[in-house]
Amino acid sequence: NVDICIGTHRLLQKDIKLKNLGLVIVDEEHRFGVLQKDRLKEMRLGVDYLSMSATPIPRTLSMTMSGLKDMSTIDTAPEYRLPVKTFVSEENDELITEAIKRELSRQGQVYYLHNRVHSIEMIASKLKKLLPNLRVGVAHGRMLPDSLDKVMTDFVAKKFDILVCTTIIESGLDLPSVNTLIVDNADRFGLAQLYQLRGRVGRSSTRAYAYFTTKKGKILSEKSKERLKVLKTLDNLGAGFSLASYD
Repeated sequence: NVDICIGTHRLLQKDIKLKNLGLVIVDEEHRFGVLQKDRLKEMRLGVDYLSMSATPIPRTLSMTMSGLKDMSTIDTAPEYRLPVKTFVSEENDELITEAIKRELSRQGQVYYLHNRVHSIEMIASKLKKLLPNLRVGVAHGRMLPDSLDKVMTDFVAKKFDILVCTTIIESGLDLPSVNTLIVDNADRFGLAQLYQLRGRVGRSSTRAYAYFTTKKGKILSEKSKERLKVLKTLDNLGAGFSLASYD
């Protein structure tokens, strides 16, 4: 009775039986692990298979370059979409304050990404001290589902100006009102992950800004420097394939 079934990894579990499977479409393919991909191989014998990714990370890229997979790229951006203006710098309270103020002045919202649950509340408090009238929400994966759901619903309803969060926002969020992203300790992230995070802003015709900051005075490894440099250089729309090639 069902023609199309849309689901999470749950669809890959062995107790799910599909009567006459003809097509498998995998979105955000880069987020699937080896076990899940093996299960997909079993499922797709004699089945058409389309995988989609903004950043085809090395394993997928290698398969396409060696001819095991056919690949097509979409280089044309959606209408009216603008590239995200990208900045890389050391942590700076003045810069962060200015970036938040600019976004609020145009009635927008902000993501502040701090990927450490134990200190995330301290960051939220610090931002409130820098901007006393700022309405701050906190979201991370260790919150109870109901609490997390309420925070996200309130953020969508614009009850918060800024969401201090972990990489829980990495994919799937599409909020046109959020057009400034600040990521601290950006040197700790992989290239594909940084690209995905940057893609959380600029989801409308409004110019978006992404700030990738590192600890003041921290000596970065050559690879970290290279990652941030590439990210800053490749800020055009649809740069995911070029970026994955660098990776």
